Amino acid sequence: MKLKFVLAATALALAVSPAVSKPMMHYPMVGGAAMYPTKNIVENAVNSKDHTTLVAAVKAAGLVDTLSSPGPFTVFAPTNAAFARLPAGTVDTLLKPENKGTLTAVLTYHVVAGRVNSGQLIKMINAGHGKAVLTTVNGEKLIAKKMGSKIMLVDAKGGRATVTIANVMQSNGVIHVIDRVLLP
Repeated sequence: MKLKFVLAATALALAVSPAVSKPMMHYPMVGGAAMYPTKNIVENAVNSKDHTTLVAAVKAAGLVDTLSSPGPFTVFAPTNAAFARLPAGTVDTLLKPENKGTLTAVLTYHVVAGRVNSGQLIKMINAGHGKAVLTTVNGEKLIAKKMGSKIMLVDAKGGRATVTIANVMQSNGVIHVIDRVLLP
């Protein structure tokens, strides 16, 4: 009798619960945090445990207001592990106030004007016979290619980064997480 009562009460609670009547929303997870399409690039990035170095660099370069603006922007966001692959001392050197210009150049090399999702990027690669030439916000070129089912970026120095998480939609653009830092 007790079991029937508990089951009936549970069924009734579920039937009238407003949380159950609404569809569950699933947002991409980046660095252990949900990325909400209603938030801007900076508002989401600060919650990712995998992007603390990138966030610190954006702050040091004075780009918070820019990346919080309406945009839209496409950001190829290197992880902490990507920054750790740079030669020892590089990040510390870039974060010094006297190197703000160089830091800004590196960071804006990871940004393309407009909202370019992976489907659009693949169409551009196919139209370009295997590569798409992207002009970054700092004015330099970045090459996008397909590598199997992945998108790979080739920087001006020949360095290669792979998109590990694509299409993280933001209110002011889209983030594609990458595994290397791109250098102009």
